[in-house]
Amino acid sequence: MRHLKAYRKLNRTSSHRSLMLRNLVTSLLEHERVETTVMKAKEVRRIAERMITLGKQGTLHARRRAASILMKKAVVKKLFDEIAPRYTDRDGGYTRILRVGYRKGDGAPLAFLELVTEEAAKKKKPKKKAASKETQGKAKRGSSKSKMKGEEAAFQPVEEEKAEVSKEEVKEEQVEPESASPDEVKEENSGEES
Repeated sequence: MRHLKAYRKLNRTSSHRSLMLRNLVTSLLEHERVETTVMKAKEVRRIAERMITLGKQGTLHARRRAASILMKKAVVKKLFDEIAPRYTDRDGGYTRILRVGYRKGDGAPLAFLELVTEEAAKKKKPKKKAASKETQGKAKRGSSKSKMKGEEAAFQPVEEEKAEVSKEEVKEEQVEPESASPDEVKEENSGEES
């Protein structure tokens, strides 16, 4: 069990670790992308997400809390004025970690930690709402308005008048079957000979 093991120590003293993470978060919010090791990225992500949440609050108290962690005043201003408004409709998940490979010197796994852009957030498809019975029936018949232009001609509904065929036309169009069973062929041949 991992009781009281809430974070990664990263083999550093507490003062070194806190300054290093503060610097990384500041760089992330300033440049919107940093390259670091995977373990550091996972720790920085925690702090960066909190900073963006503070930016979304927008209060003076939140601004002072962010300023106590971030190392540059310009980054605090950018956080509250530019970055936080991007994520007003998003509840968490403001960053992503992209693994890059391994560092040449010591083989440490490297990753990019970056802010999620609006384009990636918009690509997600909205959940479908439960459709009413009327719209479900229309969708089954193929008369929904969301058809593509090329498909409209192929799926136009057939008029009922054309679909209804009179009994007389059916009798006229009846054709003898193309392939007859072997017994029928023998009977026809024997009938012709006699």
